[in-house]
Amino acid sequence: MRHILLTILLALLCGGSLNRVTAQERKTRLKTRVQKHKEKIKLVADSVDSVLAHRFYNKTGYDTNYVKRPIGMITAKLRVNLSGDDFNVKGTIDNLEGDMSYLNGLSTTAHLHTRFKNTISIGASYRGLGASFAINPAKMAGKYTDYEFNLVYYSRRFSLDGSYHRSTSLSGDLTIGDNEYTLQENDVNLKMGNLAAYYVFNHRRFSYPAALSQSWIQRRSAGSFLLGLSIQYGHIEARDELKERRPEFPVFDVRIGNLGLGGGYAYNLVVGKRRQWLLHASMTPTFVVYNYNKISYDDIEIHAKHIRFNMIFNERLAIVWNFSPRYYAAATLTMSNSIYDDNVMVVNQNKWRARAIFGARLWK
Repeated sequence: MRHILLTILLALLCGGSLNRVTAQERKTRLKTRVQKHKEKIKLVADSVDSVLAHRFYNKTGYDTNYVKRPIGMITAKLRVNLSGDDFNVKGTIDNLEGDMSYLNGLSTTAHLHTRFKNTISIGASYRGLGASFAINPAKMAGKYTDYEFNLVYYSRRFSLDGSYHRSTSLSGDLTIGDNEYTLQENDVNLKMGNLAAYYVFNHRRFSYPAALSQSWIQRRSAGSFLLGLSIQYGHIEARDELKERRPEFPVFDVRIGNLGLGGGYAYNLVVGKRRQWLLHASMTPTFVVYNYNKISYDDIEIHAKHIRFNMIFNERLAIVWNFSPRYYAAATLTMSNSIYDDNVMVVNQNKWRARAIFGARLWK
C-alpha cells in the first residue's frame, strides 16, 4: 500500500512539473507571436511612411530659399468655418408672338440668399496626407437642414476649390411684373455647384498651400500668374409644399450654368522681423465661353444667349501668423462671383467661405 501511495505522489509531482513547463512554453510562444505581429505592423508602417516621404514630403520641387517645409511631420488643426450663397436674377420677356405678345417687356426679379452655415472641425495630417471631422452645432440642434460638401486641393502646380450645396433655407424677394412675393425658408429647393481650378506658373517660388492650407511656409515674398477654369451650376425651384399652401404663387424655375476660362495673378507677401506674417491675395477672372441660364414661370421661359461676353471672378484672401516654429493662426476667405448680363437676362451668383484656423506642428 505504501508503494502505491508513493507511486501516485511521484506521478502528481511529475505531472505538476510538466504542467508548469507547458504553461511556461505557452507564455513564451504567445510573446513570440505578439512580437512577430508587432514587427509586421512596424514593417507596413515603415513602408507607408517611406512612400509618403518619397512621393509627397521630401520631394518638394520648391526653391527652398522661398518655400520650405514646416517642422513637425504631424500637423493638427482646429477650424471654424462660415459660408453662404447669394443670388440675384432678372429676366425680361421679349420674344413672344401672337396672343402672348402683350407680355413682352414683363420682367422677373429675384434676390435670394441662404442661411449661413457654421461648422467646427478638427483634423490632422501626416507627411501631407490628412483627414478631418466637422460638426454643425445648428444641425445637431435640428435648426439647420441644408447639406454642403466642400473639396479643396492645393499643390505646387495645380489647385482647386469645389463645393456642392443643397438647401431649403433659401429666402428673399421675388417680383414678377407688378406683383411682389416673399419667399421664406422651406419654400424653394436649391442645388448649387461651383468649381474653380488653377495652374500656377511660378510654382518654384510661389506657394498656394502656404497661404490656404498652411502645409508649407513662404519664406520670401513671391507672386505668380495663374491659368484658371470656372464652372458653375445651379437650380432653384418651388417646392410642392409652397404650391399646396399658396396656389396663387407662380410655378417658377431658375437654372444657372456657366463655363469660364481665363487667368489672373496671386501674390504672397512675407513681412515681420522673423518673417512670421504671410499676407495673400489672388484674383482669377475667367470669361464665360458658354452658358445655360434660364428662368421659367408658369408656361413662359426666358433664355439667355449661350455665348455672351460675361465673367466669373474667383478671389482668395488669407493671413497667416506663424507666431512660433510649432504654432500658427490663420484666417482665409474664398469667393466665387458670376456676373452675367445680356438684353433679356441678368444672373449674379456669389459663393463665399470664411475660415479661422489654429494649428500645431508636432513630432519633429
